[in-house]
Amino acid sequence: MGREKHAMDSVAVVAVPFPAQGHLNQLLHLSLQLASRGLDVHYAAAAQHIRQARTRVHGWGEEALQSIQFHDLGISSYVSPPPDPTADSPFPSHLMPLFEAYTASARAPLAALLEDLSGSCRRVVVVHDRINAFAAEEAARLPNGEAFGLHCVAVSMLVGRIDANHRLLRENGVVLSSVERYATKEFIEYANRARPAKQISTGAGILANSCRALEGDFIDVVAGHLAADGKKLFAIGPLNPLLDASASKQSKQRHECLNWLDKQPPSSVLYVSFGTSSSLRAEQIEELAAALRGSRQRFIWVLRDADRGDIFVEAGESRHEKFLSEFTKQTEGTGLVVTGWAPQLEILAHSATAAFMSHCGWNSTMESMSHGKPILAWPMHCDQPWDAELVCNYLKAGILVRPWEKHSEVVKAKAIQEVIEEAMLSDKGMSIRQRARVLGDAVRASVADGGSSRKDLDVFTAYITSGDDGKRLRRPAARGGGQRRRRAAASRRCFKSGHGRI
Repeated sequence: MGREKHAMDSVAVVAVPFPAQGHLNQLLHLSLQLASRGLDVHYAAAAQHIRQARTRVHGWGEEALQSIQFHDLGISSYVSPPPDPTADSPFPSHLMPLFEAYTASARAPLAALLEDLSGSCRRVVVVHDRINAFAAEEAARLPNGEAFGLHCVAVSMLVGRIDANHRLLRENGVVLSSVERYATKEFIEYANRARPAKQISTGAGILANSCRALEGDFIDVVAGHLAADGKKLFAIGPLNPLLDASASKQSKQRHECLNWLDKQPPSSVLYVSFGTSSSLRAEQIEELAAALRGSRQRFIWVLRDADRGDIFVEAGESRHEKFLSEFTKQTEGTGLVVTGWAPQLEILAHSATAAFMSHCGWNSTMESMSHGKPILAWPMHCDQPWDAELVCNYLKAGILVRPWEKHSEVVKAKAIQEVIEEAMLSDKGMSIRQRARVLGDAVRASVADGGSSRKDLDVFTAYITSGDDGKRLRRPAARGGGQRRRRAAASRRCFKSGHGRI
């Protein structure tokens, strides 16, 4: 046992998330899972994004967070403007200064950290967001390094990249849509610089926040494609700590909205939230409010604008204050509006929650499916239109509120109300809710003992901690003085949870 523990300790896992909430969140959950298995895990991001990820994490306690070493990559300063709800494109272009600063300056401190770990570890395994191609390039420079990309998107999207006319896409109602349709010109240019390689994996393979219960056929296609190049795919999702026995269930003080949910009948509440990168126009908020009032259905509505690049910048007065004052009086006893950070995992897991009106970000989609809650799909940008089609047309576990092609139009209250009533009251809605419950059972089984995702995470852990990988496990040559100075600088940037906390 002691020998096995020593072998595991000599492998360092370095998680490199992309600095947007859904990406920070998924890699933090994975990092905590790997740390709970005894691995030495390092989470490398800008200081404010480490603070963001830690502040917003649910399902894990402080003790679990102390099992990871957090490293400030010290990126250059950037402006952090507020989102523009009136912009022509729903893509959060106000985050571009952050993305540009991150790509320009994160590589050097990451390289220093990896070099430092390479000198003291048998093996360095970099798990990076797929957008962060530079992390895989730096891992490849190490004599004992290896990289895996975490794909925070649906695996079915990758099938589209392999073969746009693949039969799985044609036969199952998932209409192939290029992400380029949903982003601004500047983001497309940025993404081409950040992720210049056309292949799905630039390293040893990929980890996917998905599971066979949802995308089994697609996973087989991508796995076969990667295997032809000697690469691996591990489908390890959902990365949901409420389904993980190693996670602490009471991580923070209970949110008041959960106490409100406790008082509602089973399967009676519609949860409404559009994620952290979308802002609704004032006119659209009014129409959605009218629909919620008119439907007379119980609801929790998370009403907040998109995150800034630095969420800790003083935001000032909310633009929704005047509206909220009147709306909360009109819906008292029926609905609850949350303007701060909401415990989405706990809301979706609650027995009173019936359905989720969502932007269909992949993180939210996986969370909703893992708790067996159907989705009223309202995609905004990037991969969200794809996810909406997958849920509604392929999984048959959702209803489309508005197709992405009409993103420039304000959806009227009548149309929204009709979808709410269809989902909550009709026979079709009952069928979709039942379908979502069946999927939820299957998804939860995938992460339980003997489940496909649990097995894939076991195999991945065994693979990166094994000692039979040939030249990848050679000890690196001795470093010179300059390299020692860079290692020392990297160590100074390192801080453990509870020490130098941000």
